[in-house]
Amino acid sequence: MRIDIGGLPAGRLRFAVSPLAELTAMLHVLAEPGHHPQLAGWAADVWAGLRPELAERLREAEFLWRSSRADFLVPARPRPTLAGELDDVDRIDDETYVTAALITTCGSNRVHFGAPSPLADATARERALDLAQARGALQEAFAERLLADPAAVRARVRDTLEQCAEAFFDAAWTGVAGQLATDLRLKDDMLKRQGLGAALASVSGAVALAPDGTCIVVDKLQDNATAAHGTGVTFLPSVFGRPHLVAVHAPGWQPVVQYPVAAASVPEPVSLETVSLRLEALAHPVRLRLLRTLARGPHTTGELAHAWELSPPEVSRHLAVLRRAGLLTTRRQGRYVRYAVNVPDLTALGSDLLAAVLR
Repeated sequence: MRIDIGGLPAGRLRFAVSPLAELTAMLHVLAEPGHHPQLAGWAADVWAGLRPELAERLREAEFLWRSSRADFLVPARPRPTLAGELDDVDRIDDETYVTAALITTCGSNRVHFGAPSPLADATARERALDLAQARGALQEAFAERLLADPAAVRARVRDTLEQCAEAFFDAAWTGVAGQLATDLRLKDDMLKRQGLGAALASVSGAVALAPDGTCIVVDKLQDNATAAHGTGVTFLPSVFGRPHLVAVHAPGWQPVVQYPVAAASVPEPVSLETVSLRLEALAHPVRLRLLRTLARGPHTTGELAHAWELSPPEVSRHLAVLRRAGLLTTRRQGRYVRYAVNVPDLTALGSDLLAAVLR
């Protein structure tokens, strides 16, 4: 994903802390604890302590933060308090709010800004309800309520978030606010002393400044582009958001990137290009067989060719693909080169794959 920042004044790119964005990250953890094994205990404790009515409210609106985040829950202009940010959400007009909510309710990219408003256009309304129905009964019911009475739904969502503050957010925020503030100071200092490129590199290995300095590139599995002209870009650190990198890019919204605060024990993610190379390398049955042999110990090209009744040049071609993907290591012994499996990187692709290779 690309964010065009050509001609953007330096002051329009900033790092800030957002209580609402962190609450949204917590709600995502509660909806998808499998994404956050390190927080599974926290999520279980929160669910166990919730009043039944609040638990039901979270389930009825979880698509606002489960698969993707409704853009109004990731503020471009953070405030010091959750109440202040919720006041800003209240100032958003109904059409913008409803469209943002429907995007997450009906499925990402299936409702578009600039299209006829489902609040005023009967055809657009029916299409939105059809899309919501296809997603599930909860989504359909939520969309019906939202389109019938946006004000009531907006008030209910705000009340739900305020109840979350009392139930678990305030306590969790006290525990992470210092960590977020520390990260913010480090990023601001790096931005002033070393420049934008260094600051972006410190955000994540998946965020970089383009060589010409006119674009921020976010390494995500999506092909989208947005521009920060006249608005700027906001970067929000998150503790509960780890490992997700959330990017607001829809037309009409200021670009926002919510990034995970680095943990000492968590390595930087590899690039999507590297992942693609590894998956392509493993897609060929001959290369899987070679890996299975190499998993038992280092082998030369000749040994592999003999074991699988292949020609040495054919084996060399397959080994070259595996090496480019970083799945093999080599060691020269005299005039022979012995190949071995790069077990850590192969393990990172998945335990089932490793088990199949080692079986």
